[in-house]
Amino acid sequence: MRLPRLTEHDVDWSAVRAQGAGGQNVNKVSNAAVLRFDIRASALPEALKQRLLAWPDGRISADGVVIIKAQAHRSLPQNRREALARLQAMVDAAAVVPRLRVATRPTKGSVQRRLAGKVRRGQVKALRGTVGPE
Repeated sequence: MRLPRLTEHDVDWSAVRAQGAGGQNVNKVSNAAVLRFDIRASALPEALKQRLLAWPDGRISADGVVIIKAQAHRSLPQNRREALARLQAMVDAAAVVPRLRVATRPTKGSVQRRLAGKVRRGQVKALRGTVGPE
């Protein structure tokens, strides 16, 4: 399956003030990027949309909107690139279809080895009994 590449045009952006240290600059400039991606309205394949909506991630709201805030860098373009990269990583992880486990039976030899080991262990434990009068 070819993984879809997301671009900046697929998401809605807003710039907010970043939290944390940064001196006076943090109080003046809106450098943190907030990305909003509506899964249901996107052009992703339907199966991928369903896997993303069922994804156990706190960044996905109940109405199917992914919200990612990036504020690690001092510039808005760098934060936008980081937020888009995080969204792409989430989509890439959801695009991997988990393999179904096929139930198999243990071989006859493995069952015999397991039972022989249990018998051996039981014999060792039986020897640990209390010693009778001498």
